[in-house]
Amino acid sequence: MRWMHAAGRGLLAAAVIFAGYAGFDSQPSAAAPKGRGPMTLVTAGDLTDYLGPLLDDWNRGHPQEKVTLVELPDTADETRAQMISELRSGSDRFDVLNIDVAWTSEFAAAGWISPLERDAFPLHTFLAPVVDTATFDGHLYAVPYVTNAGLLYYRKDILERAGERPPRTWEELARQARTLAPKYKMDGYAGQFLPYEGLTVNATEAVHSAGGSILRDDGARVTVDSVSARKGLEFLAGGVRDGWIPPGARDYEEEESRQAFQDGRLLFLRNWPYVYAMANAPGSKVAGRFGAVPLPGPDGPGTSVLGGSNLAVSSRSRHPESAADLIAYLTSERVQRKVLTAGSLPPVRAALYEDPALVRAYPYLPTLRQSVLAAEPRPKSPRYDQVSLAVQAVVQDVMALRQTPQAAVGRLSRELGSISRKG
Repeated sequence: MRWMHAAGRGLLAAAVIFAGYAGFDSQPSAAAPKGRGPMTLVTAGDLTDYLGPLLDDWNRGHPQEKVTLVELPDTADETRAQMISELRSGSDRFDVLNIDVAWTSEFAAAGWISPLERDAFPLHTFLAPVVDTATFDGHLYAVPYVTNAGLLYYRKDILERAGERPPRTWEELARQARTLAPKYKMDGYAGQFLPYEGLTVNATEAVHSAGGSILRDDGARVTVDSVSARKGLEFLAGGVRDGWIPPGARDYEEEESRQAFQDGRLLFLRNWPYVYAMANAPGSKVAGRFGAVPLPGPDGPGTSVLGGSNLAVSSRSRHPESAADLIAYLTSERVQRKVLTAGSLPPVRAALYEDPALVRAYPYLPTLRQSVLAAEPRPKSPRYDQVSLAVQAVVQDVMALRQTPQAAVGRLSRELGSISRKG
């Protein structure tokens, strides 16, 4: 999935379009009989080719429990659709699934993944917010594998020339984007505003940063019709209306927005950590001339949405004991270090963010840690795909100035209520 790469190339990025359920079951299915033996790990395409060597190490040490890697297409909608097709059919083809953090609730509610024993994994050593993405209805259904949080990239050279510090509030961001960017024939600010999963992420971050929420209680309670949510959407609408969010930004996904910043066309960019290395690479027009800080909010640092992926055991797994051991291996500190250094993916182990050697090699780690610790999951729902599509449609209208934020939160509340009642 592009976000799994955009977590490591960093992002959660493609639109989730596969809607609806056949034979929806709100209760966890019974786990398959315990067993040990060979397994299949299914994931989106591994663009950095780091995962193969990690599994080779496992296979050398576990000749009777070898892992076969299955790579699906590297877009989130196609990967999710193929996984669900296999799971709905009752197939036992997959043992361990590498799933987007936003899918955990959906897969758990449908009975496609098995509950896990919390005591089998050292969850206390993980960054605390990431563990919440792996739970549903009070149970652990997966183990965090890769995390991610949004950062604000800024042109350090331009702000220093103007005697300005990077913005901590929306007001500071808007003022600098509106007044400084035109002096350098640049656009002010962009995120991922095309109507796909990225727009859901950006809108959720704005709502959470303003103190609001979209859903509560694992999707059972709709909370988006609030003053805080309106304030979050007004931040985005105001940027478009006042011109510091350029019209073209409404067509940006992760890569388009990264390229705009890397080409020197943007003063500020909201994006994932993978941008840091790419924007500093040889040939980049902004190499050595930018910095990264936590996302701003109304009165200080805002709230990022958690990205990343979790590892889960299929409820049809033939060898669930081996599958659980493989997950423990892939989330161990030694392997998590390689996830960062070989895969360029943000790890879930907290200690790695304070390792002096890693911080020297990856200077953004302290900022990323701060952002992850302040981050929140996307709305939890067994019908997350439908929730995300509803958010995208409404926020697209807000950013096209076709609907006011006040009208939008009322409309979204009604649409999410209808989705919730389907359960």
